[in-house]
Amino acid sequence: MSADQAPLTVAQLAQRLQQFADAREWGQFHSPKNLASALIVEAGELLEHFQWMTEAQSRSLDADKKQAVAHEMADVLLYLVQLSSALGVDLMAAASEKMALNEQKYPVDVAKGSSRKYDAR
Repeated sequence: MSADQAPLTVAQLAQRLQQFADAREWGQFHSPKNLASALIVEAGELLEHFQWMTEAQSRSLDADKKQAVAHEMADVLLYLVQLSSALGVDLMAAASEKMALNEQKYPVDVAKGSSRKYDAR
């Protein structure tokens, strides 16, 4: 995408992914199970970039490493969007709902500055 193009919406990205898969006749392989599996594989590839790094190193990636990480992040996003399409899930609505649930589970006065899970208080 060039600097003068607006970013895609999730719906536009889903449409572009569908067109990409349709042109290659890949729909037959894109079951929810296969898409979820592919998403996890890509998440593993993302994690691999951080393996053996210190916390500090993970916060200060050089340009080449950051670009490689960005590509893996994109792969995760692309499979997630395809999975949401296959299951008819509105990702933005689901994310908004989940944030509201998280706000209830992790109220600021209890969770601020703590990494403990909500059920470990």
